[in-house]
Amino acid sequence: MANIKYEIVEKLGTVSEGAKGWKKELNLISWNDREAKYDLRDWDQSNEKMGKGVTLTKEELQNLKELLNGMDLS
Repeated sequence: MANIKYEIVEKLGTVSEGAKGWKKELNLISWNDREAKYDLRDWDQSNEKMGKGVTLTKEELQNLKELLNGMDLS
């Protein structure tokens, strides 16, 4: 498996934390020296190991925000 280079440009927040200390975080990440994108995934405490996640452009994140704002979550 090829190495994936990443740089966490900005930590935006933690959505949840698991019993083993892994956190589901929303971050702005540059993957393989490309333009940074918004990324939601699980990370270990040192941000060295990661789980599967989803990466979104700013436009995709704005569309997701509109969808979530329109939902009745009660």
